[in-house]
Amino acid sequence: MIDLTRIWTGEEQPTDSLRYGEGTQAPTSAASPKPVVVWNLTRTCNLHCVHCYSDSKRQRYEDELTLDEARELIDDLTHYGVRHLLLSGGEPTMHPHFFSISKYAVEKGLKLTLFTNGTRLTRLRALRLKEIGFGYISISLDGIGLRNDRFRETLGAFARTVEGIRNCRVFGNKQGLRLTLTHHNIHDLDDFFRFMETEVIARVSFHHLMPAGRGGMLELPTRAETRSAIDRILQQIEKWNCEGIRRGVLTATQPADAAYLLWRLEQDKSPRLQKARELLQCNGGAAHGSGGELANIDTQGNVHPDQFSRFITLGNIRRKPFSEIWEHSRTKQPVGFENPRDKLKGRCKSCRFLDVCGGGFRSRAMLLTGDPWSPDPGCYLDDEMIQ
Repeated sequence: MIDLTRIWTGEEQPTDSLRYGEGTQAPTSAASPKPVVVWNLTRTCNLHCVHCYSDSKRQRYEDELTLDEARELIDDLTHYGVRHLLLSGGEPTMHPHFFSISKYAVEKGLKLTLFTNGTRLTRLRALRLKEIGFGYISISLDGIGLRNDRFRETLGAFARTVEGIRNCRVFGNKQGLRLTLTHHNIHDLDDFFRFMETEVIARVSFHHLMPAGRGGMLELPTRAETRSAIDRILQQIEKWNCEGIRRGVLTATQPADAAYLLWRLEQDKSPRLQKARELLQCNGGAAHGSGGELANIDTQGNVHPDQFSRFITLGNIRRKPFSEIWEHSRTKQPVGFENPRDKLKGRCKSCRFLDVCGGGFRSRAMLLTGDPWSPDPGCYLDDEMIQ
């Protein structure tokens, strides 16, 4: 994940210590010794989004982790030294023990983030999230009004998400939005930014489309479309910065964003170029990502390098603790997604931005080409930009 606000404006952000090795309690490298864990609590969801990487539906799924198994997992994560746990789904709030699991995790010292579609965040649930102590609530929104409803194949979803956003604000929950860039919304960013201003949203993360689950049925935006979208996002960041408005704007699931930022700063002959390069080199992109500083546990306890790499299973926590699975994968049987430089092929291998991008998102390459070391099909830089 890349903090565009920090790189483009130079304005320090609260997460600099995690992403760039700067600030209070900063590590010497962005590669944390213990991963951030994304845990898919349940596959059940009340919506049916067309890009859903877990192919979730409005039904119950068998063999998901029990409450006792969930508590054992949390005990192991805390003992192992994991600090950040992201609860995802499906829609995690639909898990029958969602609040019990969340409360237990916070009591054990884990910093919790919730990934939710926001439609179920009534005032009572928003209050309970605040009481439990969630550090951050990431609410997905993929368009304004009917565009969002069509994307989620559920009429009224947008209105209920807006209600959830406002309910969270009532109780002071730290929250932000998450939008996946696709053909259906990549040209409507102006509407999205206006919505952010109206609802006083302080943070947004733009995710690049991953072709997993139902997302595999969607076509990636073109290189030109993606560059235009990132340019528009940077323009908005500049506007807010000039107005003295502090908004965190981030991107995820595309390390090539780091390369494009440096290319833009080069074209502009920006005095921030060298500092930006240093920060992004510390971040490392994909070199510190899947199987490195990021791990995934699915609804049945299978451990993966990230939530999109279900084609690689490192083990199952019902048979062996996560800590043992992860240590084995990093030492005796490396996944290989982290530090992939020697395995990369084609234009990724020769790219002059390899030290900041880390080789693109390997899961996307595998899903679309069948070869995890082929060039990332989602990279939107032209050849002359990276030579």
